[in-house]
Amino acid sequence: TPNRKSSDNCSFVSSLFVQEKQYVGFATLPNQVHRKSVKKGFDFTLMVAGESGMGKSTLVNSLFLTDLYKDRKLLNAEERINQTVEIIKHTVDIEEKGVKLKLTIVDTPGFGDAVNNNECWKPITDYIDQQFEQYFRDESGLNRKNIQDNRVHCCLYFIPPFGHGLRPVDVEFMKALHEKVNIIPLIAKADCLTPNEIKKLKDRIREEIDKFGIKVYQFPECDSDEDEEFKQLDKELKECTPFAVIGSNTVVEARGQRVRGRLYPWGIVEVENQSHCDFVKLRNMLIRSHMHDLKDVTCDVHYENYRAQCIQEMTSKLAQDNRMESPIPILPLSTPDVETEKLIKMKDEEVWRIIFRRPQYFYAELPSSNAWNKKL
Repeated sequence: TPNRKSSDNCSFVSSLFVQEKQYVGFATLPNQVHRKSVKKGFDFTLMVAGESGMGKSTLVNSLFLTDLYKDRKLLNAEERINQTVEIIKHTVDIEEKGVKLKLTIVDTPGFGDAVNNNECWKPITDYIDQQFEQYFRDESGLNRKNIQDNRVHCCLYFIPPFGHGLRPVDVEFMKALHEKVNIIPLIAKADCLTPNEIKKLKDRIREEIDKFGIKVYQFPECDSDEDEEFKQLDKELKECTPFAVIGSNTVVEARGQRVRGRLYPWGIVEVENQSHCDFVKLRNMLIRSHMHDLKDVTCDVHYENYRAQCIQEMTSKLAQDNRMESPIPILPLSTPDVETEKLIKMKDEEVWRIIFRRPQYFYAELPSSNAWNKKL
């Protein structure tokens, strides 16, 4: 009936009005953060380390679908003999579906190429510390609005597929860096190995990482409210480390489709085929699921450790300088606690009571008894 419809409409409008009154609006905060973040853009600094010929440049180009090494000069064998470890930065702005990413690749040519590789990782650790120091200075300065974050958020370390596990230089390098940066170990040129050989090499590397106490990047535990798809992805990533990867900038034809891969006489190795290598898993982890966590760990763990160490050293140096300037040690004045103040007050009151009761015992000791007579 018309009356019933009218009453239903009134109740619906009133319920909407009640909901509107109860709605504050802070549920839109994630949307506000999203809009601001997209407008500002993102930055990420990735370091690649490993000896020459491991496919570092090719893998980076494959990960981000860009050519970061257009002007690279390839050294001949004689030039490589005298080459020392260098630090070379490549920065590129990438945009995808309106999201901007400032990507910085830190390359380390010359690492591990010498006959004597003793402390060949020193320039790399010095570079990481320099970025921490620069950020610490900028953060402690007056102008903190436009701080450039050049801290290294992740280091991809390429392990040769030849051999039976980690070499001494691999162990020493990762132990020198594991307190400073998130290390993700990779098995380079995985197309050189059979699936069974890759499995054995992964098991051996995991055992040696635990044996030598190397702290590689640990995937965060999934929350209970995460969807099942993300939990499954996280489980696969944890079981897959160290990632066995292949890189290629060449497009070949396979099964009537054009794919990035490598053409051999016995067949084609596809970069994005998960049955051939772990490239897709590495890309998903590095870009789609854990990039923000890598930045958080860098800021909250590695940088905070460096910052605390700097403050501790500055405090110790300041205290040492103060001791050298003053020959007599200055002891800090102790602050009386509540019980001490209460006891002092009680003693003062007791003294004044005695003065009121027997003033003749005190007048002789005072310089002017007339003043005390007026007061008493």
